[in-house]
Amino acid sequence: MGHGKLKRFKENETFGCLLQPASSEVLDKSVEGFSLKDHPIRGNWNREMFAREQPIVLELGCGKGEYTIDMALRNPEFNYIGVDIKGARLWKGAKYATEHNLPNVAFLRTRIEFIGAFFAPGEVSEIWLTFSDPQMKSENSRLTSPRFLERYRAFMAPGGIVHLKTDSMFLHQYSKAMAEQNGLKILACTEDLYATAPETLAANEEIYNRDRLASLYEVQTYYESMFLKQGLKITYLSFVIDKEGPYVYPEFDADYWRSVEAPRKTFNVL
Repeated sequence: MGHGKLKRFKENETFGCLLQPASSEVLDKSVEGFSLKDHPIRGNWNREMFAREQPIVLELGCGKGEYTIDMALRNPEFNYIGVDIKGARLWKGAKYATEHNLPNVAFLRTRIEFIGAFFAPGEVSEIWLTFSDPQMKSENSRLTSPRFLERYRAFMAPGGIVHLKTDSMFLHQYSKAMAEQNGLKILACTEDLYATAPETLAANEEIYNRDRLASLYEVQTYYESMFLKQGLKITYLSFVIDKEGPYVYPEFDADYWRSVEAPRKTFNVL
């Protein structure tokens, strides 16, 4: 491990806005198989991590926290939590939030599979998925699969919204099929975000005012900027997660969408 990463990991321990629980704190080893136990922060985010009690928005797979930080700055009436497993990446967002004394930003270092251990029913209002791995060979690993939507629904407030911004047409089309198959209300959908005007994107003006759409158009993550340089289109989809009963797997031609998925150059980011 490089000296730079070690330094970041050490500094991460000093950030009050960053929670870094060990897996042993949430995995219940007394139960056979995969089972979670509640972390003490569950149900207590507004009281213990934020200056004011406000609706909570998660960014899952937040990387360096560009979206988490920007949305928090633009929308002070919400509390934002960026979630990622990579401590070296979270360091950048946590350091910025600490140095600028942002009252509505927090970060959580954990696997997204463990997310249910950290949030109580009704505690979260929205989820952002920004450039998630499309997991083209493993449906249950996709962050918009029935397995993950079940996890989200367990802690989301009524009317909770999932936002997906991705360069992957495969993941976009799968998620759209997922929403349609389960009768979920689609709020906005475009296969080419930057060719779609904000005023035409929003289906629900009460939710999608210009201030809340600004981050979508004006903030680019490291990955997004790389994808755009490669000529890839950026897609966007949002839907309401409310549904009674189990989620149904969608009818989806995975082989076709894999075959038309645009190739990407590989690159690494700390």
